[in-house]
Amino acid sequence: MVLRFLDKYRDIGLLVLRIGIGVMFIMHGLPKLMGGPEKWVMLGGTMKSLGVDFAPMAWGFMGAFSECIGGLLLALGLFTRPACFALLATMIVAASMHIGKGDPFVKYSHAVEAGILFISLILIGPGKYSIDGQHEPAKRA
Repeated sequence: MVLRFLDKYRDIGLLVLRIGIGVMFIMHGLPKLMGGPEKWVMLGGTMKSLGVDFAPMAWGFMGAFSECIGGLLLALGLFTRPACFALLATMIVAASMHIGKGDPFVKYSHAVEAGILFISLILIGPGKYSIDGQHEPAKRA
């Protein structure tokens, strides 16, 4: 196959992906998390696109927490799959909000792309170079 020699770097590729995407989500989520209750209420209001109109502050906090702390966990490779589930849920809400407002695809494509990435990472796992990977049993040849 083409470029088959790169197969031995698969776990390094997962490390680069996890750290890169994790840091980006920390950068997106930290200002939201630090924004406090006013910001959380605004963010939580997006749940209306899914028919949920109660506790916007709690939903907003959870979304901000998911992006920031989920990004940190992803970068570390710690609780990777649960973090990706939380991040996926956040991206579903974000995409639903934009679609519900009638926004063009370019407005919600980031959330859809990130959602696809998180589904993939849930299925693939964090790789060897992760805190989670340190506890996986050795694979048989």
